[in-house]
Amino acid sequence: MDRIDTVAGRIGADQLGAVLTHEHVFVVQEDFRLNYLPEWDEDAEVDNAVATLTRLKSAGIDTIMDVSVLGIGRNIERVARVAAQVDLNIVAATGFFTFNDLPFQMHYTGPALGFDVPEPLDALFMRDITEGIGPTQIKAGFLVCVIEAEGLTVGVERVMRSVGRVAARSGLPIVVHTNPHTQSGLVAQRVLAEEGVDLTRVILAHSGDSTDLDYLMRVADAGSVLGMDRFGVDLLLPHADRVDTVLALIDRGYGDRIVLSQDAFCYSDWFDQHAIDVVADQWDYFQVTGRVVPDLRSHGVSDSVVSMMLRDVPARLLMPSGSAVGGGRPTSAITGLSPEKQA
Repeated sequence: MDRIDTVAGRIGADQLGAVLTHEHVFVVQEDFRLNYLPEWDEDAEVDNAVATLTRLKSAGIDTIMDVSVLGIGRNIERVARVAAQVDLNIVAATGFFTFNDLPFQMHYTGPALGFDVPEPLDALFMRDITEGIGPTQIKAGFLVCVIEAEGLTVGVERVMRSVGRVAARSGLPIVVHTNPHTQSGLVAQRVLAEEGVDLTRVILAHSGDSTDLDYLMRVADAGSVLGMDRFGVDLLLPHADRVDTVLALIDRGYGDRIVLSQDAFCYSDWFDQHAIDVVADQWDYFQVTGRVVPDLRSHGVSDSVVSMMLRDVPARLLMPSGSAVGGGRPTSAITGLSPEKQA
């Protein structure tokens, strides 16, 4: 039986169940918290996260992939307190989150820099995978890198190539935060492939922010999985457009290259909660189970295809390289459509 590392310990692939592939538990930079969040109550925030994720389990989700890594605020011991109190798997990540530069710990240290040494990021990421994150023995189950509208800056490329090398060595999958409007997924695919990454083990996150089917099919045809993972963030793209894009992709046979999620959190220091309630009042962990799946089913998407996106594809990604879950591509996953729509 293949085993997958979670915050609470190793589990079998058959224990993953329904998976949300792009969520956060906490997004809290510790230096910011210590200096500018005097109201922070550690126990209360942990209790709130436990209550929220318990509700999520009741809603039908069994596992979340927590994409919080260095640069965005990862405190694995805090997440472990939550994981110990919920009947829901949390898979932790390693990697680095930056739109542009690396921090000064890396700015002068690395190949051809002031301190000319092998890329230190490789060792950090591999340690998280093989030994444990921070002072714990909790091991990362996947890697994260970013390429935003700023493009392939020096810092972004260093992280991406390091993530690619470590993924190729470890066999773990990669989640890439992309900006589909700049088609940055194509750049990520090129760079990661150059480092030996199997592109079928790459999720191009935030693909669901776009309705550009030509772009989405192009990156999917290269093997990568489309992260339709910001349901509830209507400010970036309305819910109906997101659902219609998923429907169009399923109808074209891409159901085995789609995952669903929300990019939600229990707490984030990026946003004021009152502001979120005004501009994104439906942005939470419950969009996929409460709105997306019912909408897909109402348009004729079969339970087997829903299961493929929530169960089979995530399990295939999280299992060691070379394993497989589920069947092949469906020729037509939507039933009950007119002949014109099926054409």
